[in-house]
Amino acid sequence: MHFIKIFIFIALSLVIGLFSCTKEEKKAEGPKQEQITKNLAAQKSELKGQNFLVELSDLKVLTVVDTASKEIVETPSLKGNIKVTNKSKDILDIQAVTLEYLDEAGKPIGFTSGEKAANVNPFWKVLKPEEVVEGSLDVTIPRKAIKEKALGKIEIDLVYVPSPLKRETLILSEKVE
Repeated sequence: MHFIKIFIFIALSLVIGLFSCTKEEKKAEGPKQEQITKNLAAQKSELKGQNFLVELSDLKVLTVVDTASKEIVETPSLKGNIKVTNKSKDILDIQAVTLEYLDEAGKPIGFTSGEKAANVNPFWKVLKPEEVVEGSLDVTIPRKAIKEKALGKIEIDLVYVPSPLKRETLILSEKVE
């Protein structure tokens, strides 16, 4: 008999506990931000300069947007591959690759305050004539260029030091006495 009372007490406690709890339905919230990747119109470009041949490939713009407002929340980035060939007769010491974004009229598109401006890709490499170096490109691009679809051109500047340096080896004949 005592066992039955304990069983009824536990059963009633469970029933009261189940009915007295309010059921809150929580919706599973999705991510508040999403990353969108867009390819640039030209997937592969070759640019010839006085001393270099530059090939860009797999150019993509990555943006992080708020899913509700569709506003860009972080500075977009431009990623891709870069291949540089020394077409001069001299040794060239590449220091960096810088990018400037231009609108259709050729006017620069600047970064606004609060944006991360990383438009220089360090590229330290000494290239002999006809030597090729490959690397990745990872820089930021102004929101305005993406949001307003103002981007018309990308100007690429190779920062380098010409090295017409010549080396000469001299031999000094000496003996230790």
